[in-house]
Amino acid sequence: MTLAPGAPGARILGIGSSQPETIVTNHDLARRVDTNDEWIRDRVGIAERRIADADTTLVDLAVEAGDRALKDSGLVPADIDTVIVATCTMPNPIPNAAAQTADRIGISAPGAFDINAACAGFSYALGTAADLVRAGSARNALVIGAEKLSDWLDWDDRSTCIIFADGAGAAVVGAAGPDEQIGIGPVAWGSAGDQSQTIRIRPENNALFQEGQAVFRWATTKIAPVALRAIELAGLTPADIDVLIPHQANLRIVDAIARRLRSKGAREDMRVADDIVHSGNTSSASIPLALDHMRAQGRVCTGDTLLLVGFGAGLSYASQVVVCP
Repeated sequence: MTLAPGAPGARILGIGSSQPETIVTNHDLARRVDTNDEWIRDRVGIAERRIADADTTLVDLAVEAGDRALKDSGLVPADIDTVIVATCTMPNPIPNAAAQTADRIGISAPGAFDINAACAGFSYALGTAADLVRAGSARNALVIGAEKLSDWLDWDDRSTCIIFADGAGAAVVGAAGPDEQIGIGPVAWGSAGDQSQTIRIRPENNALFQEGQAVFRWATTKIAPVALRAIELAGLTPADIDVLIPHQANLRIVDAIARRLRSKGAREDMRVADDIVHSGNTSSASIPLALDHMRAQGRVCTGDTLLLVGFGAGLSYASQVVVCP
């Protein structure tokens, strides 16, 4: 992706992530609900997930991930003027996570707000931050996807407690000059509000519920075209994509999206994120978590062209092409 002379652009300057220390394996869950390791691996592809203790808050996770992304970018708190937190699991709607997170990191008086697009939240927030930078409304923005889904689970419901987990991932977004490569392409996004009840909070127990088969059918048929649209908006072709990082909802969904993209011209050697195996589904945190982990593993390198694809409750979805910092 390149810029026309004189056109403003945005790029990712740094990334970071945070997860709780406690690992919960499939065998651990099998001691509580009627399940087993083979069933969970076959159904969703998860071997283990991280769960925060009662004293660790969503904001704690966001602060750690945001601070690491800031250090990775080479900037200091005074350089950040906007903080966006994508989350759907704050214990209360007020106060928001963003202002608290900014204050604890030491960012003084930024624009600060939360976005709730559930599992598509990071892509929504990244697209918003990039547009703010392009428009001149922000100079440098800290974007964080953070979730503590363990607070919203019925731990006796095997259809959900095996899937969801806690964590946070972050990126610093800044300006790209007219002679630099565009780091963040236009976002392709949308929603399917007619299916809003397929993923919801049950009022009787305040716990997350999803109609798994309905979500699976929707994601495996509707999301790849959104990803292809994001590639088109970036002025690229599927063959240009080095790494696919979809929301880590279910390993079978991830594989289905990758197969569809390869059928449309994506390379066979395109790397595909599989962070769900060890992190579970962390909703808005899953894309930046996967990106940070893949970079640490050497599976993503500076300059790689990445395709991000978020989708989930709402139902909401979003995708964009980015260049790895």
